[in-house]
Amino acid sequence: MKLTRTFATLALLTVSAGAFAQGKVCAVEIGGGDNMQFDKKEIAVAADCTEIEVTLKHTGKLPAQAMGHNWVLTKTADLTAAATDGMGAGFAADHVKPGDARVIAHTKIVGGGQTTSIKFPASKLKKGEAYSFFCSFPGHYSIMRGTFKFG
Repeated sequence: MKLTRTFATLALLTVSAGAFAQGKVCAVEIGGGDNMQFDKKEIAVAADCTEIEVTLKHTGKLPAQAMGHNWVLTKTADLTAAATDGMGAGFAADHVKPGDARVIAHTKIVGGGQTTSIKFPASKLKKGEAYSFFCSFPGHYSIMRGTFKFG
């Protein structure tokens, strides 16, 4: 009986440690429509998050090839260069230059009524650093952008 209780306690501690090791996932939702606007200008995520999940919903009706949207995160200082390089990367690459180290995270391009999500480790971010998010579909980044605060 004592061995069974010890085993049960050990199993419970193992499960608890596994849950703790998973950390805190912070989920954020953002929408973008045919009016070429995100529904948020700022996203704030707490410093105790270990993983960040961003879900982008295209709230419009136009197809991805005509009015596609994605969500791209960079340091604010890198936004313009990453967006410009992304435009040349093409639709098949989600208008994100392959291997671009300036891009911290990005979603796929979606069209009207579609949703996409991306998860990335919060360890890619530093508390107090200036970050921005934007849509890298050609011509969108100058309007579809906002600030991302971590900490």
